Amino acid sequence: MLHLGLIGYPIAHSLSPWIHSKLIKDQQMEGTYELFEIDPDKFDTEIVKLKAKDLDGFNVTVPYKERIIEYLDDIDDAAQFLGAVNTVKVIDGQWIGYNTDGVGYVTSIENRYPDTLKETSKVLILGSGGAARGIYYSFLQKGLRRVDLANRTVAKADHIIRELEGEDFSQPLSIEEAEYNIDKYDIVVQTSSVGMSPNDHQSIVSLSRNVRGSLFSDIVYRPKMTVFLTQAQSMGADLHFGYEMLLHQAIYSFKIWTGTNPDTDNIMKDFERKLEGE
Repeated sequence: MLHLGLIGYPIAHSLSPWIHSKLIKDQQMEGTYELFEIDPDKFDTEIVKLKAKDLDGFNVTVPYKERIIEYLDDIDDAAQFLGAVNTVKVIDGQWIGYNTDGVGYVTSIENRYPDTLKETSKVLILGSGGAARGIYYSFLQKGLRRVDLANRTVAKADHIIRELEGEDFSQPLSIEEAEYNIDKYDIVVQTSSVGMSPNDHQSIVSLSRNVRGSLFSDIVYRPKMTVFLTQAQSMGADLHFGYEMLLHQAIYSFKIWTGTNPDTDNIMKDFERKLEGE
């Protein structure tokens, strides 16, 4: 019997229980996936209680991806380098931390557009939060030679580039610089919360240039068609949706916990139908 879960705050509307229940069923396993919504003021007390539960693993979402680290017994290299954990595997009572955000994102791109990621691809990442950090790291690990970072505060973009040792491959840009040069990139990734409710009427950039043949991606998954993606589509871009990253990072977590290899295409179709029905 597999015992899994998610910690974060707030998480009542998380799609993770649906995804992992589906994965458990598709792998013909028995198990549960439980939400552990922990008030930030009670985190230290509640995390000790969680240690006593008979869990096989759990996911970690905001605001605890950094805070969980001090409670881990070990951490893999990527999570250590990024300073953030979104997946914990329990082995003989020991908590081992991983980060599947970036690798899940890159896998979702490869699954939808298998010929898009090339060493020569020019990538622009908009935003400099935790998601941007993980995605940036995974692009560099994939061997891409040009991955620029843009943020309203350029110093934050520059900090990520320097901390993750990407000076030879990247330039920090302002949002205005990114907007002006956006047609020069093969892949543009929107990683901020702009476009998510209650800011779903906004876009981090205003698109006015032809970007036909480029791939525009938004990690926001509610709504599916953000203002950013709607603008990109009108300018000729191919689209990649936030729910694809969400699903693939979850699948990667499931692989870590179980060692299984779920059928990605089948669960993606079911996931799309679920989202369309909401």
